[in-house]
Amino acid sequence: MNGILVYLLILLIAALLSPAIIQKGGRHAAWLLGLISAAGFAMFLTYAPLTSAGEKLSLTINWLPELYLNFSLYLDGLSLFFALLITGMGALVLVFAGKYMQPYPLRHRFFFLILLFEFAMLALVISGNLFTMFIFWELTSVSSFLLVGFSHEKPEARNAALQALLITVAGGLAMMAGFIILGQAAGTLEIPLLLKSGDIIRNHPHYLPALLLILAGAFTKSAQFPFHFWLPGAMQAPSPVSAFLHSATMVKAGIYLLMRLSPVMGGTPEWKYILTITGAITMLLGGYFAYSQTDFKKVLAYTTISALGILVLMLGIDTDISIKAAIIFLLVHALYKGALFMIAGLIDKSAGSRDLRKLGGLFRAMPVAAVAAIISLLSMAGLPPMIGFIGKELIYEAKIGLPDIGNFLLLAGVLTNVIMVAISLTLIFNLFLGPLKYPGEKPKRPALALRIGPMILASVSLVFGLFPSTVADLLLRPAITSIRPTIDTLKLALWHGFNEVLLMSFITVAAGIILFLLYRKVNPVLTRFNNEVITFRFADAFNKGLDFFLSLTKKKTALVQSGYQRIYLIAIFIMTSALAWYQIAYTWKDMAVNVITPPGVYELLIVTVIVASAIFATLAKSRLAAILSLGATGYGIALLFINYGAIDVAITMILAETLILVLFMVVIYHLPKFTNFSSGKTRLRDAGIALLAGGFMTGLVLKAGQVNLSPKISEFYTENALSLAHGKNTVNVILVDFRALDTLGEITVLVIAAIGVTALLKLRTKKGSAT
Repeated sequence: MNGILVYLLILLIAALLSPAIIQKGGRHAAWLLGLISAAGFAMFLTYAPLTSAGEKLSLTINWLPELYLNFSLYLDGLSLFFALLITGMGALVLVFAGKYMQPYPLRHRFFFLILLFEFAMLALVISGNLFTMFIFWELTSVSSFLLVGFSHEKPEARNAALQALLITVAGGLAMMAGFIILGQAAGTLEIPLLLKSGDIIRNHPHYLPALLLILAGAFTKSAQFPFHFWLPGAMQAPSPVSAFLHSATMVKAGIYLLMRLSPVMGGTPEWKYILTITGAITMLLGGYFAYSQTDFKKVLAYTTISALGILVLMLGIDTDISIKAAIIFLLVHALYKGALFMIAGLIDKSAGSRDLRKLGGLFRAMPVAAVAAIISLLSMAGLPPMIGFIGKELIYEAKIGLPDIGNFLLLAGVLTNVIMVAISLTLIFNLFLGPLKYPGEKPKRPALALRIGPMILASVSLVFGLFPSTVADLLLRPAITSIRPTIDTLKLALWHGFNEVLLMSFITVAAGIILFLLYRKVNPVLTRFNNEVITFRFADAFNKGLDFFLSLTKKKTALVQSGYQRIYLIAIFIMTSALAWYQIAYTWKDMAVNVITPPGVYELLIVTVIVASAIFATLAKSRLAAILSLGATGYGIALLFINYGAIDVAITMILAETLILVLFMVVIYHLPKFTNFSSGKTRLRDAGIALLAGGFMTGLVLKAGQVNLSPKISEFYTENALSLAHGKNTVNVILVDFRALDTLGEITVLVIAAIGVTALLKLRTKKGSAT
């Protein structure tokens, strides 16, 4: 694990140095950065035999173990599977971006952001502590925000980036609250220990709140309904970002979280119904909107939403077959979606458009890229001999024979795959085959750096489809057993004989071909239906809600942040008093008011003077009289301290009151006219607030007198004042020794205030002499 930690540091350093490498490294700089990511892929591949044998590696650096907060790394079959996807796809994307981003003036900044993005996602999947995972979870949101909004001069890019950030960060904060509940229930945030606490967590009374909060984080990150709308907007990002984000990072983070916590939180009716229903709705919506799009990248974006819905659906079904299907389809989707987004980018570069209505016959202009695209689209359609066919077969098998809503899930799955077949065939025949068609200049053959990524990914899809056993035991089975340890074998093959699943595949392909043939007629109708009939847009609703929130905060700010100190004080007094009175009323039955000692003659006389002075201050017609009466109130309180033996506090009170009186006398002639300062209604309002605050202070004192601290802190000070601080006056010892820094801070504040007052007085004197 030390090697993995070192590689994370190397990747972070590479991100920090990438701007200089890109600016000074020439045209091969991106290849060098891609080589760093490829080295990580090779390093993680060396761990495959260990995880295949069932070993689990961990590394923990203690931070605050009492609060379950540690920096931990954990590597098992699941985290290794994701780490290989991230580093492998990262290497190809970096090479692709080296050529794609050449015209961009800030491309050096782009490479820093995408390497930081890769670092955050890699650290997320190998985190061994939920708090560590949360830190990198939010870092992926921040880095993706900067990548989606990379073309910040465009309002669409800025809006899409902000939308993605707000949704995913809000979900992340909810997820963190769920982690805290999970940690309290299990007594740990360490993933290896959590995986052994499934029964405790599932039977805990706070299981459902923890589940809902964690699902909020997973669903927002992985674009599940109703949070799916941020993902198509993220197409404003450059194509390398889209390829990386959709295939191996960001949107797969939520899927990883669900897979990681499935042994802990899965297996309950709540898990089953929430995930299956949400996944099914997302799957259908993504497929429908993908079929009705005309922008190549938007088609791919909505198919990603549909694929993410399928993955959540499989995890919700939570059977051995569905877990196998989820892992295999995750690999399938990463391979074909990474390749297709790169193809979309190079088509945009070469042909100058992504509009499917303006393009056609691109096989003639870019045959190698077209072959890679066709192979990837066949995998997306789930046709043999691609590995996508194996994934689709397992998905169908997982849905057959399910109770309750099983028939609905099966029908929804078939309909979604029919749409995928139709979309794939449409792209193959309309975009790549047939006569060459383009809107501007004749498309140029893409450079090798733009072609190599799609070529490798398409080749891997084909090889894994033809020889699925090569990847099954080494990578897929360890990932599956990390989720479901009872699964010990994984047999993958293209042919399983004639069965119900194969019949459904035939029906899917036949219906997909029919829908493809109807594409030119159906697509315009659906587009017009979406624009004219379906008036509700989730993105528009989100933007309106955000605008309403901003306008509300402006009004609230104008009301609360008025610029008048009295308004601030009123707000503080009212809120503090209301909360305190609620607490006093809640515990009033436990307060023994009858044990209060009756006051003596001196106390009654002093209190009478204090109350009379306070009342006189509110009724005085002269500012000088009001100031003197307030001073009398303060001196009366000092007399109470003297009566109870608190000489030190009394002296401090007398000094403070004297200082305040002097300050009032200095500024009294510069204040507004006293009679116009406040009206009768204002004084009545202030009197009510004063009674509210004074009453709560009385109740607080009564409450404090009955609080029994164990152990009493006063005993510590009286016992240690002489022995440790060598002082007999306990109050002085507390101020000078035990709370020395606190006292130093107060003295510093007073000195700064005195300097400020002196400077203002001198400034006033200079202005007066100048005039």
